[in-house]
Amino acid sequence: MPVPRTVGLCVDEAVNGRPFYVMDFVEGHVLRDAPTAEKGLAPPARQAAGLALADALAALHAVDVDAVGLGDLGRKEGYIGRQVRRWTGQFQDMGGGDADYGRLVEEVGTALAEGVPEQVGVSVVHGDYRLDNVVVDDDGQVVAILDWEICTLGDPLADVGTMLCYWVEPGDEDRLLWTNPASVVPGFPTRREVLDRYAETSGRDVSDIAFYQAFASWRLACILQGVYVRYQAGAGAGDQNSVDSFPSVIGRLTKRAAAMLAAR
Repeated sequence: MPVPRTVGLCVDEAVNGRPFYVMDFVEGHVLRDAPTAEKGLAPPARQAAGLALADALAALHAVDVDAVGLGDLGRKEGYIGRQVRRWTGQFQDMGGGDADYGRLVEEVGTALAEGVPEQVGVSVVHGDYRLDNVVVDDDGQVVAILDWEICTLGDPLADVGTMLCYWVEPGDEDRLLWTNPASVVPGFPTRREVLDRYAETSGRDVSDIAFYQAFASWRLACILQGVYVRYQAGAGAGDQNSVDSFPSVIGRLTKRAAAMLAAR
């Protein structure tokens, strides 16, 4: 797997206040926005990067978790159901702040819980797999997957739904938080092409991917609600430039999830 080599782990909190690890530096591009993609990759490499993103995910999902010693990383079955229960509870505990979504977030959560497809297998689930969480080289090949903080075991198609949730096409009318994403630059494949590449490489049936896209959109809405409520309570860490728009984005994400479920 394309991951940076771990150099060392320090669990002595006297060093800098927290356990930490050091990993190798990986040369390449992190495609966070359109200018970075335009400057870093030629059009053929952009096409390659989109397909390589799908290939790397398929390779991750092909790893035998027991053979590599990760069989006890998390519970193997019932991933989506557990996630829906967890985020439903998180949303209820957080409250709405000054935003009112009606009951739509709860209703979509209920619909997700009632419609969970049969899990297609067990794999490492990255949990936040998207274009700007990998490093690509000049040819567009994935040379490192980053940000493993929430990885666990579960349904591999959850990662596919997340990848597609963040993949924006030039013709998308509602780009939500992504005003100038890398994937709108000419040369990148379409969302459908990325999905088809994953299906071809992994051999998995992706005919019910709309459910997983709906789940990814709804989960992101719940996550953003937590950020928004903490922001209203006075938390000021991180980039706060777009937080005031979160209620609108959360509402649109949830409506998108509802529409995807209705279209299954």
